[in-house]
Amino acid sequence: MRFLVDANVSLSVAPRIRALGYEATDVREIAMGSADDAVIARHARDNAFCLITRDKDFGDIRNYPPADYAGIVVMDLPDETVANDVLKILESFLSRKEWLDHLQG
Repeated sequence: MRFLVDANVSLSVAPRIRALGYEATDVREIAMGSADDAVIARHARDNAFCLITRDKDFGDIRNYPPADYAGIVVMDLPDETVANDVLKILESFLSRKEWLDHLQG
């Protein structure tokens, strides 16, 4: 499974996902840290990445139909959530095979 980590997620997330055995690219690693949502979505779609983001706009299926993407995971967390807690939540998510099976990518 391949993940694209949005710029609004901690820089520690992509390395942690890789440590768990998945491919992960942070948008900041590919000079897309300030790219518009549409550009990031297109990159995720065209390269079969599952997008991990905290941007609730990506949860609008009218703009981002699930069938068009390898997956979009919107982390709806309080703004004050610290990186360590985000990592714990993602690790829990990635450990749930039944959830990952629902992602096309």
